[in-house]
This record gives sequence, structure tokens and C-alpha cells, in this order.
Amino acid sequence: MATNGSMPERQDDEPDEWDKRIFSTGCADENAKVTDCYFEKKDWRACAAEMERFKECWKKHGNEERTGSKEA
Repeated sequence: MATNGSMPERQDDEPDEWDKRIFSTGCADENAKVTDCYFEKKDWRACAAEMERFKECWKKHGNEERTGSKEA
């Protein structure tokens, strides 16, 4: 189905550019847990365990080298 007769509607279940980037890190599940925690608690400090698991995953998959990121 087209909107305004020009472009077809995009399916919601198709990954967008953000999703593709997250999946390429190998840490999509960990990322989801961090964002879910923050959504639920509204305080990053309450999500330290989830953040630590995400950081461990990030390092394990070599994302620091791939992205040129450094731990603060």
C-alpha cells in the first residue's frame, strides 16, 4: 500500500539502519537489556549490571578496535 501515491509503506518488522548497526556489534541482546532497564528504572545508575554485561560483550566482539572507541 502506498502513501500519497509515491512510496510504499515500510514494514515495521524490517530492520532499519540503527537495528543493522546494533546487530553488527554482536551485542543486540545486551543493548536491549540496557535500554529496557533504563526505560523501566529511569536511572542509569540502577542499570550498572546490564551496562557491564554490554561492555564485556562489546570488548569480546572486538568492537573497540572496529569503531576506534576507548573506555573512559
